[in-house]
This record gives sequence, structure tokens and C-alpha cells, in this order.
Amino acid sequence: MGFAPLNPTLEKRNAKISSYLLKKGKIVLNAAIVGLGRWGQNLVNSAQGKSDKIRFVAGVLRHVEKAKDFAAQHGFRLYDDYRKALADPKIDAVVLATPHSAHAEQIIAAAKAGKHVFTEKPFTLTTKSAEEAVHACARNKVTLAVGYNWRFQPALQEIRKMLDDERLGKLLHIEGNFCGPSAYFYGRDHWRQKREEGPAGGMAGRGVHVLDAMLYLAGHIESVHAQSFRLAQDFGLDDTTSMLLKFRNGVTGYLGTIIATPETWRMQVFGSRAWVEVGDIEHLTTWTMRVCYVDPKNPRVRSSPQIVTFPDMSTERAELEHFAEAAQAGKPLAIAGGDEVHGVAVLQAILKSARSRKTVRIAVRTVKPKGAAANKKMKSRTRRTAVRAKATKQPGRR
Repeated sequence: MGFAPLNPTLEKRNAKISSYLLKKGKIVLNAAIVGLGRWGQNLVNSAQGKSDKIRFVAGVLRHVEKAKDFAAQHGFRLYDDYRKALADPKIDAVVLATPHSAHAEQIIAAAKAGKHVFTEKPFTLTTKSAEEAVHACARNKVTLAVGYNWRFQPALQEIRKMLDDERLGKLLHIEGNFCGPSAYFYGRDHWRQKREEGPAGGMAGRGVHVLDAMLYLAGHIESVHAQSFRLAQDFGLDDTTSMLLKFRNGVTGYLGTIIATPETWRMQVFGSRAWVEVGDIEHLTTWTMRVCYVDPKNPRVRSSPQIVTFPDMSTERAELEHFAEAAQAGKPLAIAGGDEVHGVAVLQAILKSARSRKTVRIAVRTVKPKGAAANKKMKSRTRRTAVRAKATKQPGRR
């Protein structure tokens, strides 16, 4: 089977939506979701029918019968071969929710096909493959984004502002954890239980979110000392992983992730004037922030933490819409020397440190992307896509 066709009723509905948006002058990025497991479906659910910036017009998975009902519900066709989706001229971008080891090859293939790429974290599993993926997207003038949705949390953005305007004082230390029962979710033969897919235990699935938040707040990391063990089961990933971090600006940090315990997460940022903490045992949709200040002139006067709440939001939809806006504007997101590639280097260092039980320094990489200048020409591709969309009111295109 090459593809499963759209539901005719939904196809007519999508055509009407397409016509309406085109009259309003709005161009929607048409994407294919690659991988329709739990998280791939979550990404579709976050945006489909709710966003005027991105919509899914196709899905890719090996056994299309497994997702027929889901695809019909959301009005997109299914391909059983990634290459067929890349050859589809109606698809502007791919969203990858696939095994971690497949990301680099899939990103490069999409770039060569002229498709913008959003990939779930972790970006790739080696620094070399991360740089190759970045270079491929730069050469082919397509936007590349990595799914670190925590950056779109209002609470985390507020902490960043508090550091920028010095309400927290000088940044001293960050610590965090992201834990849960992930080790019990999957059987012995599931790909998520393979150590090559999840180096350093829960870091690839959970800990990288905290790590990226730390990079967002404190910058790049100089060295790491990690330990990682499998204690709860006799198969699968390490379930207990922790590390000490030293940032290039002198800030210190601690990060832990345990995947054989009840759900919990927390991050606390310590400054010379205040600390701020976020965390919840429920989940991640609504963050509550606690802030506690100290007066250096009267340090014995203890103050009670202030509670700050933020509205519920979909960070998954926010990250997908940010990607769509960047693609339409011809703006590169993941770049050589950026946090995405550095995060992969840190992940490699964590694994190396856990194995050697020694501190591992992370090299400063100043690689300039081959074809970086090509990103300046991305807008011409974007304009061509927009003109094509306006001129062709195709079924399934909004």
C-alpha cells in the first residue's frame, strides 16, 4: 500500500477551510507527521484544527492500518514509506516523532527533498550527526527545529526575564529533576528500552528537557560528572541517572532523572538576591512558580515564598507554530554552535562520564555551517511556497 486516501467528507471540509484562509491572506504550513505512536498523536492533537499556522496533511508509519482511524479522524492521508511523503509536493514540512537513532538520517533526507524539519528531542545521538543535519538544512535552505517545548512555558520565560533584569541577582546555581515510571511503560523488546536509543537512562526521554531549560537560562556547559545505573529491573535502560554540571560562566548545576519512580519534576534557580522554583507532581501543562527573596543588608529577616501562577497552555502547539512561522519567514532555528548541537555534545559527555566515572570536559565548538549564507535565500523558497499555495486550492490544503 502506498497511501491511505483521505475521508471524502473531511477532504471537502479541508478544501473549504483552505479557501477561507487563502481569502484572509493566511498561509498554513502543510506538514506530515512521521511516526504515529503516543507522542506523534499527541503532537497532531495539539495543533490539528486548532492552529491557523500549521496543519497535518499526511502521516507516515510502516503499518498504516494501525493509524487508519486516527488519520480519518484528523483528515489526513497515510504513507507507509517516508520517501513517498518526501516526494509529495503538497507537503511543506515533516514533523519527526521517530526513534532517536533515526533522526539524523531522516532530517538529512528531508532537507535534500526541500522540506522544513521539526524533530522531537533528542535532536540526534552524536555531535557529528547533529552537525551534519544542521549543515544539510542550511545547504538546502530549509528551517530545522528541535522540540524543546519547555522554552514556551510562560513560567520559564519569566525566570529568564528575572535573570535579565537582575531580580534574582547574580545567577549562582541551578538544579532539577524529571522523574516518572517510564521504565515500566514498555516491554523488554520495545525500542525505547534499547540502550542505544536511550543513552544515560532517562536523559533522552525526560532529562534533556531540564538540560535544555538550563541551557536557556545559564548558557553552555563546560564539564559534567555523571553516574548512571540500572537498579529497578534486569533489562532496559538505566533507571537512575544523576550529574553535576559546571557552566562556562561559572554557574554550577545538578540534574537527576529516575524512570522507575512515581511522576515528579522540579527545577530551582538560585540567585544572589532570590531563588525561584517550578515543579508539580501532576504534569507540565500549568506551571506554578515560587519565589523567595533575601535582603543582603538584613539577611536574618526571613521572607515567605511568593506564589505566581500562569495560564494553562499547549506548549506543543506553541513550538509547532513557532516552527511554522520560522519556516514561512525563511528563518533558521537550529544552527551550528547553537544550543541544539551543544545539547547533543552534553548528552555524549554525560554518557562518557557515567562509563568512565570521571569528569568530562565539553569542547567549545565554533563550527560555521557550510552554506550558512544559503539561509539568507530561504525567503525565496518561502515566497514560492506561498505563491503556489495561493494559486492552487487543492483538496486537503489550507
